Amino acid sequence: MKIAIIGTGNVGGALATQWSKAGHRLYLGVRDTKDFKGKELLDNAQTTAHSVAEAVRQAEVILVAAPPEIAETLSETFGDTAGKIIIDATNAVRTKPENYPTAFHAFEALTEAAVVKCFNSTGFENMRNPDYGDVTLDMFAAGDNSQAKAVAVQLSKDAGFEKCYDFGGSDKVELLEKFALSWINLAIFQKTGRNIGFKVVVR
Repeated sequence: MKIAIIGTGNVGGALATQWSKAGHRLYLGVRDTKDFKGKELLDNAQTTAHSVAEAVRQAEVILVAAPPEIAETLSETFGDTAGKIIIDATNAVRTKPENYPTAFHAFEALTEAAVVKCFNSTGFENMRNPDYGDVTLDMFAAGDNSQAKAVAVQLSKDAGFEKCYDFGGSDKVELLEKFALSWINLAIFQKTGRNIGFKVVVR
């Protein structure tokens, strides 16, 4: 797939690296193509840096791992998103868009793309490596568009997660963000450490 990465920090960088290893074409959407956080990602195969608009133009899928409060502004810079898929990996825990409860809702309202919430429920360390030896972590996706969910499922597997569970429709997006807050609570506030993750066990 041709994937634009908007937000080249820990989460965007981890997924860009995993997807590059899986053979995808990565377009890093940045403000300054000569100086940006995660510049080392250019060492990955099939990875180049572009303006946000150009990265989006060339991509089929757009991963957003930027602060959720800029979602409305980002939507204006994307350009034409018809026929594209936006994966919202943000969490409106501390900040959120001015006029929407989450970045997902902003993208759904302000773009023509199919939007799915995914890659928000665990730390970037688990996106770099979801393999815990005896078990491999799971991922979760929410949204109403089945095609966008199918892409999220495939990209979850390409990132190394064992399974990506359907968390429900758009009405479950805020619940999935609260699920992410549970990870944050355990890992950071309860001092369990960041090397923890979620696994669904089925009898």
